[in-house]
Amino acid sequence: MEQATLARIAEALERIAPAPMPAPDFTAAGGFVWHMEPDRLEPVPQINRVRLDLLVGIERSRDTLLDNTRRFARGFSANNALLWGSRGMGKSSLVKAIHAEVAKDHPDLKLVELQREDLPSVGRLLNHLRDAPQRFILFCDDLSFSHDDQHYKSLKAVLDGGIEGRPENVLFYATSNRRHLMPRDMIENERSSAISPSEAVEEKVSLSDRFGLWLGFHPCSQDEYLSMIERYCAAYGVAADPETLRAEAIEWQATRGSRSGRVAWQFFTDLAGRQGVQV
Repeated sequence: MEQATLARIAEALERIAPAPMPAPDFTAAGGFVWHMEPDRLEPVPQINRVRLDLLVGIERSRDTLLDNTRRFARGFSANNALLWGSRGMGKSSLVKAIHAEVAKDHPDLKLVELQREDLPSVGRLLNHLRDAPQRFILFCDDLSFSHDDQHYKSLKAVLDGGIEGRPENVLFYATSNRRHLMPRDMIENERSSAISPSEAVEEKVSLSDRFGLWLGFHPCSQDEYLSMIERYCAAYGVAADPETLRAEAIEWQATRGSRSGRVAWQFFTDLAGRQGVQV
């Protein structure tokens, strides 16, 4: 009787437990998105991105990250990178555009997007990538941590790799509005309230130190903002009187209260729509 009960329990557990994830077909697409419950890598047939030559005002960061990515794609040493700074200045666009540029010559370079909320599962993801013949840029967009957030501990598996080490075929790129990945007031609060202030802050602040590359993105000038719009117009064949274009673009950014690559694109989208151009 006990054996029959145990057998029924075992069968029930097998039905409840998720089936192991099949080996992903990494030839199916150039990009993938990692999901949990159940664990799976979903191919992305068409990655949403802009061309590398359309990104204006971030040339130094572009060249540095492009060189780092090319070295990695060729099988040489490369650094994990943290792209931090002003919102809307092309951090995530740059990662996706550089992947597209490098993948032209290295089609086995794949982009895998990981959400911050899924960081606790990163160890399982790395196990799927570790033995694959392809090379992977693991990409986490808008990465940051709050006061009681413990996800940063999972990130160390990617950056440091523990005793197993980070897979040789995996590189980690992250974007964030914060250089230290957490609010400054939170850092100051821990310094003021902890028994050992330096130790309380050190573990979290030092997380960003584990990135070999820090690439800063700062607010653009008006000339750079206008140059972005002009380049979009040329690329998509949108004609406009230069003086009218300049006046409308400046008015647009004034109503938004900021200048950035995102604001430039939003203005251009409106302009293209008014002219019946699909972008």
